[in-house]
Amino acid sequence: MIAVGNASLNAARRTRELDWLDTAGAVDVLVIGGGVTGVGVALDAAARGLTVALVEKHDLAFGTSRWSSKLVHGGLRYLASGHVGIAYESAVERGILMKTTAPHLVHPIPQVAPWLPEAKLAQAAMLRSAFLGGDVLRTFAHTSDDHLPHSRRISSAEILRYAPTLRPYGLRGGFLTWDGQLYDDARLVVAIARTAAQYGARVLTYCAAEEVTGSGAVVVDQVSGRRIDVAARMVINAAGIWADQVASGIKLRPSRGTHLVLPQSAFGGLSAVLTVPVPGELRRVVMAIPAPDDRVYVGLTDEEAPGPVSDVPQATDAEIDFLLSTISSAVRTPLTRADLLGSYAGLRPLLDTGHHRGEDRTADISRRHAVITGEDGLVTIVGGKLTTYRRMAQDALDKALAQSTVEVRRPCLTHRIPLVGAADRVTLTNVEAPTRFVQRYGVEAPEVIAGDRSLLEPVAPGLATTRAEFRFAVRHEGALTEDDLLDRRTRLGLSAADRELALPAARDAFASV
Repeated sequence: MIAVGNASLNAARRTRELDWLDTAGAVDVLVIGGGVTGVGVALDAAARGLTVALVEKHDLAFGTSRWSSKLVHGGLRYLASGHVGIAYESAVERGILMKTTAPHLVHPIPQVAPWLPEAKLAQAAMLRSAFLGGDVLRTFAHTSDDHLPHSRRISSAEILRYAPTLRPYGLRGGFLTWDGQLYDDARLVVAIARTAAQYGARVLTYCAAEEVTGSGAVVVDQVSGRRIDVAARMVINAAGIWADQVASGIKLRPSRGTHLVLPQSAFGGLSAVLTVPVPGELRRVVMAIPAPDDRVYVGLTDEEAPGPVSDVPQATDAEIDFLLSTISSAVRTPLTRADLLGSYAGLRPLLDTGHHRGEDRTADISRRHAVITGEDGLVTIVGGKLTTYRRMAQDALDKALAQSTVEVRRPCLTHRIPLVGAADRVTLTNVEAPTRFVQRYGVEAPEVIAGDRSLLEPVAPGLATTRAEFRFAVRHEGALTEDDLLDRRTRLGLSAADRELALPAARDAFASV
């Protein structure tokens, strides 16, 4: 059995491990990319007993992994479009996350689909069929009703209890189902990375990979400029939307997904995911999703995003107007730009196969992941989605192992490995810490406070984030910059106003370490 060590990531550890990499000069596995798939590969490889270095040019969860809807869903959309295999895989992986991997970060959430006066019978039938299909997948994935109850028809009164601002006139009841929701996607990435580090992986942020081949790369420390030649028996490119910049011969067709960030006050206490059909489209919906810190995310779009890849994609005016108008069609008081706290957009790294028949829009391209091996042995993983990150990582590592001379007797173990902070629901209920901390850190919650109750003060008046969270992020979660704190370890940066308020406390967090 692999010895489990320290899960803390911080500046001091980063320096030590860069020195180690410079001295050793070689690893079994070099992973490029610190998104959810990359850290998943690092954990899988380390848990199998391999020496692992993960390098990320920016911060953990810097790219697409932090721009999701924060849902760990069973693939109802894919089921509705006939992609049963992807839907089943999603349902299985959702169950692993909820029951074993991250019960502290993933919780059940109700989802309501009202039958609005203007909704077509075909739309209602499609949603009901998808929900029933989801029930079947849930059964085959061995996810019990204790975790996710089955779907059912509900009355208008019950829907209004979940979504008080829904327009009641002409409402004809609707449907209720349950799905999984992440407390936050970036926090999942950090938890996986810390667990990988606990199993011995070297997780190095702000380190770019250059001159990448199937047998190594030049690692450039973005802080000091130091260059390290690293030889690797396997190299796995998990750079996401930038994967085609690492590996030649790969062509991506990026798709932009945009969300709006609104206050809960605009929805009157929304307690379920509200699903609103897009007028004129049979399978497309817009969702309003309750989120931590009294926010609601409204999304999402699926738009072609040609041209140079931006480090931080921006929502377009057309997307913002589309989301506001669609969700406003279902509520009593229409939402306007004045209600917005902010917006965010992410790019899906969809593989462009060059066969576009029936794929005129990026929404029509399959979300199934692909593992591609270059002529020099470089393994690239693209496509897929957040829910299935673990299986994507396993497939990529298995492919790399199959073509290498490395002998690994241990199979993939990640379906049985709880992430740092994870525990069953009974144990989590008994953790002696504020609920907010248990939701974010699980059984590590008491360590975040570390006996200093003064750290429970908010980082700024009117904000829920505390100084304890900032300190823990710097000492244990690998936060090296103020942006890491504001935009990824917490999500204060989703609101420009909140970000500005919290900036002085973020600076203080580094000064006090």
